[in-house]
Amino acid sequence: MKATILRNYARLIARMGVNIQKGQDVIVFCELDQPKFAELLVDECYKAGARYVKVEFSHQPLYKLHVRHQTVTTLARVEEWEKARLQHYVDTLPCRIYLESVDPDGLKGINQKKIAKADQKSWPIIKPYHDKMENKYQWCIAAVPGVAWAKKLFPELPKGRAVEKLWEEILKASRATEDPIAAWEAHNKDLHDRCAYLNGLGIAELHYKGDNGTDLTVGMIPEGTFLGGQETTIGGLAFDANIPSEECYTSPMRGKADGIVYATKPLSYNGELIENFSVRFEGGKAVEVKAEKNQALLEQMISMDEGAAYLGECALVPVNSPISESGLLFYSTLFDENAACHLALGMGFANTIRGYEDKTLEECRAMGINDSMEHNDFMIGYEGLDIDAVTRDGKTVPIFRRGKWAFEV
Repeated sequence: MKATILRNYARLIARMGVNIQKGQDVIVFCELDQPKFAELLVDECYKAGARYVKVEFSHQPLYKLHVRHQTVTTLARVEEWEKARLQHYVDTLPCRIYLESVDPDGLKGINQKKIAKADQKSWPIIKPYHDKMENKYQWCIAAVPGVAWAKKLFPELPKGRAVEKLWEEILKASRATEDPIAAWEAHNKDLHDRCAYLNGLGIAELHYKGDNGTDLTVGMIPEGTFLGGQETTIGGLAFDANIPSEECYTSPMRGKADGIVYATKPLSYNGELIENFSVRFEGGKAVEVKAEKNQALLEQMISMDEGAAYLGECALVPVNSPISESGLLFYSTLFDENAACHLALGMGFANTIRGYEDKTLEECRAMGINDSMEHNDFMIGYEGLDIDAVTRDGKTVPIFRRGKWAFEV
């Protein structure tokens, strides 16, 4: 891949993704797959004005060793120095960049029950720090190729060519091949215009209907809004949280979802794939799940805490999005969720509440935003999906027909 294109991609992440302000600190989280791109990104962060950039590398094989050899108590322990680091993040609010490149099957065979028990023990300790930072800092999730991930998508190609091919697809989907900044400015405007139309309807509920058996009604929060593309922190700093992004999303009313929905793509959860599954809701809660592959893991996912079985997000993405039209199944939520309408089980987004800046996180949750240690997107969109909005004044307005937007902006 040409160095100039990769440099432009790194600049896009630093300047439009997290929109680094002069003097801000930055943390980059990544795997070991792309150290040269990490160097490029760090350089662009400093050029954008960062005071200090820290890179935290992780590696799936090492994590598997930790899970195998440590006790649940050790895995769950949050050391005093880790608490001090979290408090430092609360005090300084560094930008966060997440570079995804993991093998979708990289944790296959790991003791998932052990991970769940450890996470359930550590989350109550970590959660207060997360809540204090909610909506106060810029963050961005982007992707770089990993060898195992590339071979998953292109098994017929040699490793080097598979990685190059995945680079091509990532950059194309991320609108990073020509003038990335200009492309994202135009794309953000389109998403904002669609959200403005949706927010003007006064939606009380969304009804999802598909010829695959999907028949689901989800209630909306009266003060809720749709967001898409560029958003802002409580302090007013703009950022693009996902590169790529094709969604207009909102957080629904906790406790208001009834019916059944069928997933149309696999879900990568904790390094394993859950495939061909459905979720049935009653009174807002997932009361029954079925999966052809990794049924037990799906059941574990919705039982991590009380909120894990409730919806935290409804996202609208047309089947003619660039990622969908690539014809690729990326086995990565970052990409696959931007190829199809999706729902998320678990934590909702307080910033979807109108005027959230003047409310506490607790007040937003009391209005219907779901709270959970989990947030797991799963794809439900395809060419046979229709979505109608029922407005607060009783009208039915088509939003999607056959998987595509039913309105123009």
